[in-house]
Amino acid sequence: MAQLEIDIALARRAFELTVALSLGVETVALVGPSGAGKSSLLRTIAGLERPSRGRITLAGDVWLDTENGVRLEPEHRRVGYVPQDYGLFPHLTVAANVRFAAKRNRPDLLERLGIAHLAGARPPQLSGGERQRVALARALAREPRVLLLDEPFAALDATTHAQVRDELGDRLQKLALPVVLVTHSFEDASALAQRVAVLDRGHLEQVGSASELLDRPASAVVAALTGANVVSATATPGAHGSAVTLDGGGELVSDSRAEGPVQIAIHPWELKLANPRTSTLIDHVVGVRPYEGGLLIRLSRFVVQTRLGDETASSLSEGSAVGLRVEPAHVRLFARTHEPPRA
Repeated sequence: MAQLEIDIALARRAFELTVALSLGVETVALVGPSGAGKSSLLRTIAGLERPSRGRITLAGDVWLDTENGVRLEPEHRRVGYVPQDYGLFPHLTVAANVRFAAKRNRPDLLERLGIAHLAGARPPQLSGGERQRVALARALAREPRVLLLDEPFAALDATTHAQVRDELGDRLQKLALPVVLVTHSFEDASALAQRVAVLDRGHLEQVGSASELLDRPASAVVAALTGANVVSATATPGAHGSAVTLDGGGELVSDSRAEGPVQIAIHPWELKLANPRTSTLIDHVVGVRPYEGGLLIRLSRFVVQTRLGDETASSLSEGSAVGLRVEPAHVRLFARTHEPPRA
């Protein structure tokens, strides 16, 4: 099994990127807010950034060891790297783009990725999905031992996003390589990766399966990136948990014990609509739209996901006041640090 070992420290403008991570033959998705250091980590693995301290090895081969003065140049690391804009040469044909990386013709790769019929076309003539396949073919033409994908869906429109993502997932499973995938989307990470690593301000908040991050987020940042509602509040401990008073008004109860400023995290499907006259938490409707066999209700402070047929939800209109209720076990409490990204 190809084992990629990463342990680096790289100075950024606002923080130091410090990451220790091990990969086998698997896809690990790096998820986090913009500016968290995700692309910088990919560039460090590829040899395009020089960390102040670090060691990177693959199956025992040392690519970087700052303590012993070892630093393999990018061309000697056999990394397949697909940047956000795909990095294709617009003046070269598809076949020539791939040949540039392989130093020889690779009609087999074009055939394998379903782009043999585009061999004579140039990137400006291609769709977003076709350009992605060409970029992947060029990365694989180097016969890489590691594949790095930086926001592979950033250049795609919403219509082709899901189709191309599913196609890429099938290809990644067949490659049998360590793959590091950068994305802003937890949904994409869940679909493509065996493990998800949440990076925030240069620090790994949590690494685990998508279900582990959903069920047991380690911080408010992780919870927000999985799609949870995250709101600031103040907790008062009690005999069986905490009473929680939300900033901006409203009260909830949590099974967890905490005291003082906190952030609460609740997934949209854990919130239930209630009568505003008898609810301790009231919000107002901003918009309602269909979503995955149900309705997605955007409120001024929360997002609620309900099933079709919910009579209370079907009668809502913009500006309506709604009550909210949630089981105490679903009111997760975290120490308040900085504000996480809004879900």
